[in-house]
Amino acid sequence: MLEFQNVSKRFGPFTAVEGLNLSIPENEIFGLLGGNGAGKTTTFRMLLRLIDQTNGTISWKKEEISYDSSHLIGYLPEERGLYPKMKVKDQLIYLGKLRGMKKADIEKEIVIWLDRFNVPEYLDKKVEELSKGNQQKIQFIAAVIHKPELLILDEPFSGLDPVNVEVLKEAVLDLKNAGTTILFSSHRMEHVEELCEHLCILHKGKAVVSGNLKEIKRSYGKKNIIIDVDFNLTFLENIEGVHHIKQGMNYSTVQIANEQVSQKVLHELMNKGFVRKFELEEPSLNDIFIEKVGAAYE
Repeated sequence: MLEFQNVSKRFGPFTAVEGLNLSIPENEIFGLLGGNGAGKTTTFRMLLRLIDQTNGTISWKKEEISYDSSHLIGYLPEERGLYPKMKVKDQLIYLGKLRGMKKADIEKEIVIWLDRFNVPEYLDKKVEELSKGNQQKIQFIAAVIHKPELLILDEPFSGLDPVNVEVLKEAVLDLKNAGTTILFSSHRMEHVEELCEHLCILHKGKAVVSGNLKEIKRSYGKKNIIIDVDFNLTFLENIEGVHHIKQGMNYSTVQIANEQVSQKVLHELMNKGFVRKFELEEPSLNDIFIEKVGAAYE
């Protein structure tokens, strides 16, 4: 288990992370979310021992993490960290050696991963010759080539088209199934919902939501109705318990306080005209995220 116990980080008078408590089970993909400046990168850097926390402890399998533990951790940063003038093979060998691997073992893993990502021809290409998406693939290989026990993925699908997102997503799930514990961060809430069982949302350095995703959704209270009709829905604003109406080209979403309100909405819709679709669903993680940290973007 990865544990953060009352972890804080201050830079002079500024507090980047305050009193963070997390317990992340082994062999799980855990979502760490937050807007810009929420404290995610600072949290990752403390975990990697690039910076020291001001207070608290960070431990892995009940042992406090130190710089000597770094070979157990893999890190895919949001920003590219590759050397553009180096060839892919030379770069991965160099980074693998930094993690304590032997050259022969690195070369075997390079072949396996390049074949898996359908880019074996990139072995002797310079990084600067690759597209943004293919650079991301090489960055991912660099993060996992030493088979870390703990893996940090910060926006891992950035720059990838939908097909390659699925390829990389499958690789992430295979690593998890093989026993890797993964700390996952993304602004794409649908990816978090698909991959993560537990998560934490940071806002201004503090955890504002933390726990099991299903339980978080159930406790949120509000629900959404997906509606497909041929008339304007603004009249629904007069119904008590209707919080928000978002009308789209193909369907509309109405946020309501609870399931009971849905029956009132359905009654009014049927009095108004033909209802092609009416579907009640749990709130999305995006709904919860916007409510908790949306003010930061205003």
